[in-house]
Amino acid sequence: MNFIAALLISVAAVAALVLIPWIGVGVLDLRVLFGVVIPYAAILTFFAGFIIKVVKWGRSAVPFKIPTTCGQQKSLPWIKHNWVENPTTTLGVVVRMFFEVCTFRSLFRNTEIDYRITPKGPIIRYGSEKFLWVAALIFHYCFLVIFIRHFRLFLDPVPFFIPWIETVDGWLEVGMPELYMSGLLILAGLGWLFVRRLIIPQIRYISLPADYFPLLLIMGIVLTGILMRYFLREDVVGVKEFIVSLFSLSPKAPTNIGSIFFIHLFLVSVLLAYFPVSKLMHMGGVFLSPTRNLANDSRIRRHINPWNYPVKVHTYDHYEDEFRERMIEAGLPVEKES
Repeated sequence: MNFIAALLISVAAVAALVLIPWIGVGVLDLRVLFGVVIPYAAILTFFAGFIIKVVKWGRSAVPFKIPTTCGQQKSLPWIKHNWVENPTTTLGVVVRMFFEVCTFRSLFRNTEIDYRITPKGPIIRYGSEKFLWVAALIFHYCFLVIFIRHFRLFLDPVPFFIPWIETVDGWLEVGMPELYMSGLLILAGLGWLFVRRLIIPQIRYISLPADYFPLLLIMGIVLTGILMRYFLREDVVGVKEFIVSLFSLSPKAPTNIGSIFFIHLFLVSVLLAYFPVSKLMHMGGVFLSPTRNLANDSRIRRHINPWNYPVKVHTYDHYEDEFRERMIEAGLPVEKES
């Protein structure tokens, strides 16, 4: 698919998702549908889809031991073993997985290839791609901070750590309400992840609507949240009362909240429902990947293929017992004369 078509499809899809609640609430006043029914359906879809996908992955057979490793393997006693990069124990796997999940260890070592045709012939250059690692790290941790900050809307009393996070996140206080750095940084991280798909030819060539759509959808969620907080101000007390009613399973359709809140809530609901069937499921898949969660101990422990089934074998001893006389007559060597 042409990248322009893939991009336009994604932009049109996100624009349509913005228009649906805008018209549904602003014109048709369908507050119960967009404020209660759709969020509940999205949450159920998210948890059901997530559990089904993880269980399916967990039940998948691992016929070969295929851990992705680097560093020195455990071999001879006098050779120093890298127990984190090339683990042979469960502890090593846990430590390696921790760095993979929390610091994007493999992405940090990612390299980019620059292939160019010059008058002297083709040239291939290999270089570090740390900008991708930085952008991914910024996006994921800012998303986590924003997610935790939203606990204030449906927890009463508010947990003690949330004001601490808000203090650190809002250290640069500009105007009222204070400016949260996570909101700006997540846009910067998303912006680079999006722009690199447009400016790098190899990535642009393989990009599909499934690659552009989640980025644009999350951008829409962040932008509507920023608009709601700093420009199109909403009744925070009314929003919290509504969110608390949702999580207490006694929903009350809000009447004093504007359309921007319902657009924001609808985009979040779409993200939740879309999550289990998208590439975003790497959040759960990383823990079940045999390239990450297996120890490199194939020389220490035998890995049994779960797909193996009993096979009737015919050993050489049986073969010789069956054909010994004929082998002797033909002058072929045998291990036993009789």
